[in-house]
Amino acid sequence: MLIGVPKEIKVHEYRVGLTPASVRELATHGHQVLVETRAGASIGLTDEHYVQAGARIAPSAADVFASADMIVKVKEPQAPEVAMLRPGQVLFTYLHLAPDPVQTQGLLKSDCVAIAYETVTNNDGGLPLLAPMSEVAGRMSIQAGAHCLEMEQGGRGMLLGGVPGVAAARVVIIGGGVVGTNAARMAMGLEAHVTVIDRSLPRLYALDLQFGPSLNTIFSTIDAIEEYVLGADLVIGAVLVPGAAAPKLVTDAMVKAMKPGSVLVDVAIDQGGCFATSKPTTHTDPTYRVHDVVHYCVANMPGAVARTSTFALNNATLPFTLALATKGYRRALAEDRHLLAGLNVHRGQLTYAAVAEAQGLTATPPEQAIAS
Repeated sequence: MLIGVPKEIKVHEYRVGLTPASVRELATHGHQVLVETRAGASIGLTDEHYVQAGARIAPSAADVFASADMIVKVKEPQAPEVAMLRPGQVLFTYLHLAPDPVQTQGLLKSDCVAIAYETVTNNDGGLPLLAPMSEVAGRMSIQAGAHCLEMEQGGRGMLLGGVPGVAAARVVIIGGGVVGTNAARMAMGLEAHVTVIDRSLPRLYALDLQFGPSLNTIFSTIDAIEEYVLGADLVIGAVLVPGAAAPKLVTDAMVKAMKPGSVLVDVAIDQGGCFATSKPTTHTDPTYRVHDVVHYCVANMPGAVARTSTFALNNATLPFTLALATKGYRRALAEDRHLLAGLNVHRGQLTYAAVAEAQGLTATPPEQAIAS
């Protein structure tokens, strides 16, 4: 199979779909890889590195899209990229379609086969291709929140961990999954007062065992969210419903009642955000204020640490990329129900129920789609 790797064009996105090590692995299995020039240059992965690994270098994204059987990316295709997709071409990347009807319609009209990293599953019910970036985003959320609490950023002027004789900041994390766990770990390491709110008692129990009495774990109710959000200095939105739009758990009224200069970091913004006042931002202009509360809602947070993120992502995606290339997408999907769960769009059919529900559309079962 000929696999194409275009340079990412989303604002301040420096990650790349394949590392030279991944290219070498694919080449060893008999596949060809076409990489757009300077696709990884921003993170120190030069064209020469890719050539040495066995790739060919293309002068433009148009050349990559025109030639490749499968496109491997990081972020959802932007409008110019959607326009270059060909009928039957496989797209393997993050999609986050639920809050993005424009992208959904573009992919449906392109007649491509779109497989989303974020909905691929595993035997434990986890999301193995989302987890590495969730780990990065969870840890970064505390860094970003701590920075936003500074006066110059519009915050309350608080040091997250305080100092002897002065209270530490109160950090509330809504969601105890991969993002929430990593956020809690970082916040506790900085000696903040940390509370995790989650609706799963087994998950809260696991967090209690992991972190002990230093972490406050609270069962999620509207009352609990309101009480802890209103008392917080920093709130991390770490809610995930796989493939679906994030629920709006913090209302406009709650935000209005928060302390002036407090901070919201919405890691769920890729799926629409879990705060009523959230809207996507970029690394160029990451924050805005609503009701005197600082909002940080960057939709590609791991892009800020693109080298770490690229290698972490490739560690997870490479086995699936190899399977798709070696077996062809139909056989690879038919033989692996976890990879099949990643299929969101197939030749003009929407195949992921949660996306269809979020957009008021009809979904075709993925098994039926690939068999037709």
